[in-house]
Amino acid sequence: MPDILIVDDHSIVRTGLKMVIENYLPHCKTEEATDGDSAFEKIKKHNFDLIIMDVNMPNTDSFGIVNTILSFRPEAKIIMFSMNSEDIYAKRYLKIGAMGYLRKDAPASEIRKAIETVLDNKRYISAELSQKLLVDLQSNRNSENPFDRLSPREFEIVQHLTTGESVAEISKKLNLHTSTVGTHKARIFEKLQCHNIIDINKLAKLHNIIFPS
Repeated sequence: MPDILIVDDHSIVRTGLKMVIENYLPHCKTEEATDGDSAFEKIKKHNFDLIIMDVNMPNTDSFGIVNTILSFRPEAKIIMFSMNSEDIYAKRYLKIGAMGYLRKDAPASEIRKAIETVLDNKRYISAELSQKLLVDLQSNRNSENPFDRLSPREFEIVQHLTTGESVAEISKKLNLHTSTVGTHKARIFEKLQCHNIIDINKLAKLHNIIFPS
């Protein structure tokens, strides 16, 4: 039976997800972590068959921790778990190596399907996202969205910028040097062809992108 690590800062979410998993896989072993650092400490000691990780956790750079885990354990199977819009965020995590993206409001049957798919070494996306990606491909809309020009790191930083956080605050949260964040910020404005945060928020609204608050 598989060993599964659940990474989420809310105990009620971890408990609920654990119940779903153990009802589906009664003999599996589940462990819990509350943030990226505690998760990585467990991952260094044990090779989990599956990692289910929340996208938004305090003091955790979600893109960075996924990259760190995959650098340490390239075979790791990771499902990102979030309330963020999957058609905006999923492809970014899949691009850096996650095996699936699952919304927290998904029914138990969908959670089981995602786990089964990824444990079978296949990528998982919902039927709705699959259809949206197909439409995007057919209409070539991806190339029209300026936010697709951003790297995963830049996309993460732009989310913090749109909430009004300063470069110093972002550098502390993501454990980056202020000059690195400043460089990313300059590239973000250049790629989006925006002059200030107000312009970025207007651009995001135009492309139906809602950043988490």
